[in-house]
Amino acid sequence: MILRQILRLSSLFGSAVSVHVRRNIGLSAIVFNKTKELDPVQKLFLDKIREYNTKSKQAGGPVDAGPEFQKDMNESLARLQRAYGEGDLTKFPEFKFEEPKFEETPK
Repeated sequence: MILRQILRLSSLFGSAVSVHVRRNIGLSAIVFNKTKELDPVQKLFLDKIREYNTKSKQAGGPVDAGPEFQKDMNESLARLQRAYGEGDLTKFPEFKFEEPKFEETPK
């Protein structure tokens, strides 16, 4: 009975590991391909991502964002400031944790 359960669990574990290994091998094959070896659709996709990245760095924010985007962004920030108080809502908050002061009590 115990041997049967161990064999069943080992077969389940083996199948799970084989699926995981096959998936990782499939993904790593794409990652390790060089750009010249990619098919045209993958190459176009990577080129567009790189182009957007350079435009984003030059613009300092979203690329091709018109005045409507900026208006929506300002409205959202104003709504959040009304709900949560003042402060710069575009930055991640800084947390300061103080060490607790423990007092020893005599026994």
